[in-house]
Amino acid sequence: MNIKRRAYVETTIPSFYCEVRTSPDVIARRDWTRQWWDGARSSLEVVTSAAVLDELKSGIPERSAERLALLKDVHLLPIDLAVAEIAAAYILHKVMPADPTGDALHLAVASYHKCDFLVTWNCRHIANANKFGHIRRINTMLGLFVPALVTPLELLETSDEYETEES
Repeated sequence: MNIKRRAYVETTIPSFYCEVRTSPDVIARRDWTRQWWDGARSSLEVVTSAAVLDELKSGIPERSAERLALLKDVHLLPIDLAVAEIAAAYILHKVMPADPTGDALHLAVASYHKCDFLVTWNCRHIANANKFGHIRRINTMLGLFVPALVTPLELLETSDEYETEES
């Protein structure tokens, strides 16, 4: 039996998938997100949480509806007391900003449910190489799995990855 690796998507993924801004950096992230998302389901079990849905509900209703529709068939991982306590520990140990319903909660859900990846464009607080060691130490101290904290670009599979320039 082929077991798929599990990828938790936080709010920035459907947000960038549906992005309409036209600056070059935003267009690049939108295109990488779409390329990854459109191919992800064949090789990964994509999951999220009610926290992501709640965040997506804010803002312009039409845009929110489009983002939410992207996640309509995605399995929601439960958020229980244990997950909330983990998020509080992240805040206490200054791993994440002091918002128990934001980044700390996403990391707690992905860690508690042993997701292989937490996929995000939040490179300030989550997919940040300078923070990963601290996150790993706290998760180890808490006896938790440590998901890889990645952007969609890092998960893109390219067919020319192993090709050489020899003719």
